[in-house]
Amino acid sequence: MDELNEKLNKYFAGKVVRKDLTKKIKEGANVPVYVLEYLLGMYCATNDDNAIEDGVEQVKRILAENFVRPDEAEKIKSKIKEKGIYTVIDKITVKLNEKQDIYQAEFSNLGIIDALIYDGLVNKYEKLLVGGIWCIIKVSYNQPEDSETKRRIPFVIFSLDPIQLPNMDLTGLFEGRKHFTKGEWIDILIRSMGIEATKLTEIQKWHYLERAVPLVENNYNLCELGPRGTGKSHIYKEISPNSILVSGGQTTVANLFYNMSQKKIGLVGMWDCVAFDEVAGINFKDKDGIQIMKDYMASGSFARGKEEKNANASMVFVGNINQSVEVLLKTSHLFEPFPPEMANDSAFFDRMHYYLPGWEIPKMRPELITDEYGFITDYLSEFFREMRKRTYSDALDKYFRVGNNLNQRDVIAVRKTVSGLVKLIYPNGEYSKEDLKEILEYALVGRRRVKEQLKKIGGMEFYDVHFSYLDNDTFEENFISVPESGGGKLIPEGMLKAGHTYYIGRGSSGMIGTYKIEVESPSGHGKFNISGVGSDRESKEALNTAFNYFKGNKKSISVSIDTESYDYLLHIEDLQGVGASKDISLAAFVALCSSSLKKPLQESMVILGSMTIGGTISKVEELANTLQVCFDSGAKKILLPMSSAVDISSVPSDLFAKFNISFYNSPEDAVYKALGIE
Repeated sequence: MDELNEKLNKYFAGKVVRKDLTKKIKEGANVPVYVLEYLLGMYCATNDDNAIEDGVEQVKRILAENFVRPDEAEKIKSKIKEKGIYTVIDKITVKLNEKQDIYQAEFSNLGIIDALIYDGLVNKYEKLLVGGIWCIIKVSYNQPEDSETKRRIPFVIFSLDPIQLPNMDLTGLFEGRKHFTKGEWIDILIRSMGIEATKLTEIQKWHYLERAVPLVENNYNLCELGPRGTGKSHIYKEISPNSILVSGGQTTVANLFYNMSQKKIGLVGMWDCVAFDEVAGINFKDKDGIQIMKDYMASGSFARGKEEKNANASMVFVGNINQSVEVLLKTSHLFEPFPPEMANDSAFFDRMHYYLPGWEIPKMRPELITDEYGFITDYLSEFFREMRKRTYSDALDKYFRVGNNLNQRDVIAVRKTVSGLVKLIYPNGEYSKEDLKEILEYALVGRRRVKEQLKKIGGMEFYDVHFSYLDNDTFEENFISVPESGGGKLIPEGMLKAGHTYYIGRGSSGMIGTYKIEVESPSGHGKFNISGVGSDRESKEALNTAFNYFKGNKKSISVSIDTESYDYLLHIEDLQGVGASKDISLAAFVALCSSSLKKPLQESMVILGSMTIGGTISKVEELANTLQVCFDSGAKKILLPMSSAVDISSVPSDLFAKFNISFYNSPEDAVYKALGIE
């Protein structure tokens, strides 16, 4: 037994278990992990191999003889009747029957809904009244005394022993925490989730901890998208009995929030955490579902009917990314896997407190499953639940303050993440300035990742992504970067082929996107072929406008252009999937001239603006947003209509300074400047 295991058994005796034992028995017994581990913690909390072996056999025997399978419920009821008293393992929930002035218990698997339970047992284990607990229960059969007996209750709970923690001693945990270093404690928490911490890098450990933040922090919104097989939903399904995984994504407002006909609150009021598996499939049968979800994610409350309801459940969204992150960043944004009604809703994603990069977490492999000791799952989940009653959201105020570029939602998100991680790593509230700095930087990265994607979706509204924090003592400002913030560059450095150019403008979806235009001019008879725009009529008209103007005004560009001896093949590539653009005429005209003259455009140049058949230049709509997309795409030179000069004041000065900007007055002027012809 290594040193960490020995310390864990010493200070948390009876509350830890060897995780490989769970795995062995779990494979043959379909019981919740937290039930299994509680029994293992009772009978196998030792380092003696023989004692462990005996303990495992004892647990197996108990499960075989007493665990109630739902399909054997009637057989067990018969045994209770025949024997008069019988011991079962089941989950029971208690409610008060005020009409009869008695407590009644409901069995989860046995199917009994009105068993009599004595007041003393309910008072001893109050958790029976709040969600219920798994117990070893002695059930007796109540024989009828005579025909005059009032409504008889056949089943009576004689005694019970909880096999979940009936209560949580946080003081004992705080005391135990003092004996471990930060690194040891993080390893213990990760091993308790069933993962071998020594096989993970430092940042991977932090990601595993982040997955647990929704379980310790009220109303926390987390998004994790990444490759398949990284265990994204494991913690919400297996580790905590206080969270629910909504698989398949199909749900209703009544189920999730409030059922108006039954006057019952939904999942957000019954669970600590509601996790949506496979976000691509999220689908509300009600039209107002997403709007109510947005309200709840922002404030922790929602309105149904005449009243407003509050709840504390955190929201977790997990799903798969089908492309590589690089491709996704170039062509779209990191929230792209969400369903269409959410995918471009900046208000919805602005409510996310953290974006966990699932691609940085390793895929589950046998060597990642731990064989070491960790907390029994029930102890871990109760620790999580109890910590929800505390807050450390003001923890950073003592040493740091956040930069000016963070708005109120950003600040709330960062504070919540800091609070959650402090609860996990320093539950007793004992931490240094350096400890907090580490947590704060991690929190800022996750929120900035959200903001970077919002910038792609919502434009200049989310321009302020340069997150920073200031040291209260030294007043030094530290800026936080995101590995993906560059997003890859759509526009490569270096010279392009003649006839190739880039255009940035609004697509048919309403989003601003980047387009690559490629023109090839082989020998022919003056035919003009278009590809890449599908059946979009307006885009085809814009390209035909460009070609007709090109044919009519070629001599003003160069006398060497001969449109009768060549065919022109024009292809449009919509690099960000925003739909065909109807304003692409001028850029297409420049590409046609470039191909005819066999002269490439200037390096890293983007053409903005459009033209009519008469050569009238239209100014650029939403100049600031368009230039932001230019910057994100990798443009360094911008060709801008002179008519857009009046809008320059709307562009932040630090963004405008990133480009070498040339103005043009006419289509011919645009060609000369694009090709660098004086």
